[in-house]
Amino acid sequence: MRFSGKNVLVTGAGRGIGAEIAKTLAGYGLKVWINYRSSAKEADRLKEEIESEGNQAAVIGFDATSEKEFVEAVKTIVDADGELSYLVNNAGITKDKLAMRMSVEDFEEVIRANLVSAFIGCREALKAMGKKRFGSVVNISSIVAESGNAGQVNYSASKGGMISMTKSFALEGAPRNIRFNAVTPGFIETEMTQKLKEDIKQAYVEKIPLKRFGSPQEVAEAVAFLLSDGSSYITGETLRVNGGMYM
Repeated sequence: MRFSGKNVLVTGAGRGIGAEIAKTLAGYGLKVWINYRSSAKEADRLKEEIESEGNQAAVIGFDATSEKEFVEAVKTIVDADGELSYLVNNAGITKDKLAMRMSVEDFEEVIRANLVSAFIGCREALKAMGKKRFGSVVNISSIVAESGNAGQVNYSASKGGMISMTKSFALEGAPRNIRFNAVTPGFIETEMTQKLKEDIKQAYVEKIPLKRFGSPQEVAEAVAFLLSDGSSYITGETLRVNGGMYM
């Protein structure tokens, strides 16, 4: 896979899918900026792992929901490397409960963590990448953005908004040769899904045409493709990585 840029910022990269994305992109030769908010030890371990394989990484701690911190982080990266080539907006949270029991605070917290943080990232990437007239951004949405899910009104709203926002940013970024795309993972083998009871996992698997959960690596490869020169004529699109569960 070919990349014309030299670095990438991955938010929420300390663990899970974000960590796998960081490792994969580092393996393709990009310098990866590993963002974390609270998992400093995991971020440091990931940096060491990437560097042990002869690849480049740097750790940058900031709260992606803070406009001030995000803006300063992008400035730090540009000052260090001369540019920000790629961005993956992966940071996010869940706060699940049925809508009748969900407070406005529960709703707003998830919207801010998932959607507002991605907006700040996309906006700052557009500014930084616009100076080079080159760049690519991938927003990590979710299958529930398109299918909906009981108990996740806040999460599905945040991820659905991310898809619409991606299209609008794609229109604004196109004249500057900056692409914006989204990925919607389905059920992926992570710490979260590993905690599910076996009978519940099996019930979900039965609904997936490929009859298995996906791996973080499969999501990471989809992200790498959308960032790479191999997708240079693709923008404003949503790539589903869900084993056919939602088509």
